Amino acid sequence: MFKRFVWLQWKSFFRSSSFGKGIALKILMIFFGLYLLSALVGLGTALYFILRKIFPDQNPMWMLSQFMVYWVLIELFFRYFMQKLPVMDIKPLLSMPIKKSAITHYILGRSGISAYNLMALFLFLPFGIVLLVKGYPVLNVVVWLVSILAIVLTINYVNFIVNKNDKALAIIGSTLLTMYGLDYFGLLPVREFFGPVFHGLYQYPITVLVPITLALLAYYINYRFLRGQIFLDASLKTKTKEAKTSDLAWTRRFGDMGSFLRLDLKMIWRNKRTKAQVFISLLFVFYGLIFYTQEIYANMVPLHAFLGIFMTGIFLTNFGQFVPAWDSSYYGMMMSQNIPLRKYLESKASLISVSVVVMFLLTIPYVYFGWEVLAINFGSALYNLGINIPVILYFGSFNKKRIDLDKSPLGNMQGTSATQFLIILPVLGLPILVFTAIYFLVSVEAAVITLSLLGIIGFAMKNRLLDSITEQYRKKKYGMLAGFKEKEG
Repeated sequence: MFKRFVWLQWKSFFRSSSFGKGIALKILMIFFGLYLLSALVGLGTALYFILRKIFPDQNPMWMLSQFMVYWVLIELFFRYFMQKLPVMDIKPLLSMPIKKSAITHYILGRSGISAYNLMALFLFLPFGIVLLVKGYPVLNVVVWLVSILAIVLTINYVNFIVNKNDKALAIIGSTLLTMYGLDYFGLLPVREFFGPVFHGLYQYPITVLVPITLALLAYYINYRFLRGQIFLDASLKTKTKEAKTSDLAWTRRFGDMGSFLRLDLKMIWRNKRTKAQVFISLLFVFYGLIFYTQEIYANMVPLHAFLGIFMTGIFLTNFGQFVPAWDSSYYGMMMSQNIPLRKYLESKASLISVSVVVMFLLTIPYVYFGWEVLAINFGSALYNLGINIPVILYFGSFNKKRIDLDKSPLGNMQGTSATQFLIILPVLGLPILVFTAIYFLVSVEAAVITLSLLGIIGFAMKNRLLDSITEQYRKKKYGMLAGFKEKEG
């Protein structure tokens, strides 16, 4: 029966009307996937030697075990956004003499061999092979690899249990940040506490029964749930649920623009891809810790300008580059109504402006590394507000590719075109070039003032710039409408 299910899925894929559309993009994604897997193999092979070099007095297996708890939490966090339950159209099958249990086992079994699970195996399997070459006990290494596989499957099936629960996501994310913070600042030895737990999977082979039991338990819970959902009137496809989001009455104080703001906020909260942009932006607040804490980067002031533009403008870039493609599913309806395009663009600018301000406020603690860092971040935020917001809205007029918000964020290239790559030059490259030139010719103070003045000038010319951008959108209106009607496979 499993063989027949696989054959049906295979034929469905190749007989799809969308097959062949964007075939170049599919090939590109295949090559990207192969590159990612080869990179994981390379990292897994080198991991033993990296750990040996960083911790010369410690056993690499012991040091890896101390970081495994973070790997588990990070996997759970990112799978929430990226992984979906593999489904198929089961309604035709339900009218045939096929057991519902067989369909359920196939769906869960198919998820067990997903690319997400292969990524972990391509990392840890080469590491295990290196351990064997280095003379580690064969039994212990093999049992440890089986334990890793069981943990991966447990994460895979636990994700299906918590996938629709935003509270679970908040708990996982806050737990990850809290544990890392306690460990980083030396308040609680998290790694030393969990290290023996994961190292025991290698040291005591009998403990392999624990992750195997957890994997079977997670599988069984999913089986019981999915088995009860297989009916002709309730397929496993994504269901439309009544929105629980607040009516956002406070947006009414913004007048005509408030309705657009309300629409954007609801869209962001209700869809995984847009919600992922918010969480990714918040995570990148910690990006500065990679550089500010390293002495080698202390005197690289232009790098600090890059961090300022990048951290305060991360949501600006991630979200703004796809305006108005986020609204592509109903953009035609909007343009057929008596809707002021100027107000629509102004609402986008206001939403992105708020994100820049919030991101700057979140970077204020970096003043710990010097007032110069805070000043650069402030100047970068002003530049993003005055210059980069109009720039990114202008480039949005060239977006003609549709985005389906109900699709997974991982590997989702919908809406991506050459425009997204060209945006990098004016949004990120230009301010860094200006800052670097003024810094070397005059001083860091002059460079910060220059960025700030450019931002203030752009902000003062906001109305003129928005008028010009609105006119550009009107010129490109019918091209965008035609592009948004085309659905990708």
